[in-house]
Amino acid sequence: MVSPKHVCVIGAGVSGLAAAKAFSSRGHRVTILERSGDLGGVWEPARSYPDVQTQSPKDLYRYTDRAMPDAYPEWPTGPQVHAYLADYAKSFGLDRMLRLNTEVAGMARRADGKPGWTLALTTKDGKATNEDFDFVAVCIGQFNEPRELHCPGEDGFLAQGGQILHSSKYSDPTLAKGRRVVVLGGSKSATDIAVNAVKSGAREVTIVMREPVWRIPYFIGGLVNFKRILYIRAQEEMFPGWGASAMARLAHRIAAPLIWANWRGLESLLKAQLKLGPCKMVPKERIEDGVNCSVPIATPGFYPMVADRRIKAVFGTFDHYEGDSIVMSGGERVGADVAVLAIGYKLGVPFLPAAYQQKLVDADGQYRLYRLIANPDLPELGFVGFNSSFCTVLCADLAANWLVRYADGQLANQPTAQAMRDNIEMMLHFKRVERPAAGVYGGLCVAPYHYRHFDELMADIGAKNQKRGGLAGHFQPPDADAYAKFLATAPDYRATA
Repeated sequence: MVSPKHVCVIGAGVSGLAAAKAFSSRGHRVTILERSGDLGGVWEPARSYPDVQTQSPKDLYRYTDRAMPDAYPEWPTGPQVHAYLADYAKSFGLDRMLRLNTEVAGMARRADGKPGWTLALTTKDGKATNEDFDFVAVCIGQFNEPRELHCPGEDGFLAQGGQILHSSKYSDPTLAKGRRVVVLGGSKSATDIAVNAVKSGAREVTIVMREPVWRIPYFIGGLVNFKRILYIRAQEEMFPGWGASAMARLAHRIAAPLIWANWRGLESLLKAQLKLGPCKMVPKERIEDGVNCSVPIATPGFYPMVADRRIKAVFGTFDHYEGDSIVMSGGERVGADVAVLAIGYKLGVPFLPAAYQQKLVDADGQYRLYRLIANPDLPELGFVGFNSSFCTVLCADLAANWLVRYADGQLANQPTAQAMRDNIEMMLHFKRVERPAAGVYGGLCVAPYHYRHFDELMADIGAKNQKRGGLAGHFQPPDADAYAKFLATAPDYRATA
C-alpha cells in the first residue's frame, strides 16, 4: 500500500505542471510554488521576447493527455503556448495547488526526523515561513536564472545612454527602433531578436557569436518537416549510444561509411538551402559531432538578412565597452546603443544546501542524476524538466510519470541505490569520453537519444507496450498519443490513507 504524501513542486512551468499532474493523479497532496506572478516558466508573457515560437512542432511540444488546439500553427507562438499551459492547469485543477510570488530561499532535512524536507519560503511582500514536505520535485529546469556578463567599461557605456539587457528582458520591440542593436550569442533567441530588431526599424543590427553553428530549417530542402528526418529512431541509431555491446559497436563500424555519407549529404543540403557559403557561416564542426540541445532552428529571414548585410555577423565575443562602442575579442569595434545578451541561463539549484549540491553536481558541472531524474544520495527529492530535449514537454511528462512511481516504490524496475550510482558513473563516462557533445548543459540533454531515453523510462515504469514496432516505427517522430497509450499499459495504483 502507498501512503499519501504532501509533495512540493518547485516551479510552475512546463515541468512543474507535469509533476503536479503526475503526483496529484496518484492521490498525493500537491503544493506548487512559483516565484513569479504567473505560471508558464519561460513562456510567462513577462519573460517572452517578441515573435518567439517553439522550436518543436506542436504535436511534439505537448503533454500525453492534452493536445494543443487544432487551430494552432505547426510551431505555436509564445502567447499560444502560455494559453495552452494555463488551460492545462485549469483543466486538471493544478491552478488550485498554485502559490504564486513565493520563492524557495533554502531547504534542509526535516528536523522532526520524518522523511522529507523543510523549505524556507519568502513571499513577494517579504513574509518568511518554513514548511515541511514529504517529497520535493525540483522543476525549475535549465532556463531559470539568466547568465550575467560584465565587461570593462560597461559603467561608462550605461552612463552615456547605452542599454544592456538579457535576451529574456527584450520584451518591447520599440526598443530597437532607430538604434544600433548588438546581440551577443548564437542561439535561436539571439537570431530571433536580431531579425526582430531589423523588422522593428533598428538603424544597425550586429550579431556576435563565437563561431558559426549548424542550424536546422523548419522544412529541410523546403519540403520535409525536419521532425521526419532528425526526430526519427532510424536517424538516432546512427549515433553510437551508451552501454553498447561488442556486437553493436561492430555493426556501427560496418555501417560507418553509410552513416558518414548521410551526414555529409545533410550538410550539403543545409549549405545550399541556407546559402551558408555566401553568408560566410559554414560551421567547422561536423554536424553529427555537435547534435544536442544547443542545435538551434534557423530563424526565418536570418540568413537572407546576413547575406544582404541588414544583419552584420561578427565572430568572437565582447572584450570591453568603450564610449558608445563595444570592442570585440578580435579587436573589431562595433557602435552600439543597445546590447542584448542572449547568453543563456545559469545551471544549478541555488536553494539546495551546499553538501547536497556536491552530491548533485561534479566539479566539471556534470549532473549526477539517474535517468536525469533522481539521485540516490538525495532522498525524497527528484527533478523534472532536467531531461531537456527537442521534445521538452513530452520529456517532462514521462519524467514526471517515472518520478512519482520512483517516489512511491512502484517502478516495475525499481533500482537499488548502488545500481543508480553505477549507472550514473557509466553515463558520466559516456558524456565525458565517448560523446563530449552529450556533456553540454551539464549533461542534461536527451537529444539526439530521445527514443533511447523514452525506452528506458517506459521499461522502468513497466509499460507492456513501449514503442511502435516494425519498419514504419523507425521512421516516425515521437508521438504523445502513442506514449499515452503506452503509459496506460503500466500497472495502475493510487495512494490511500
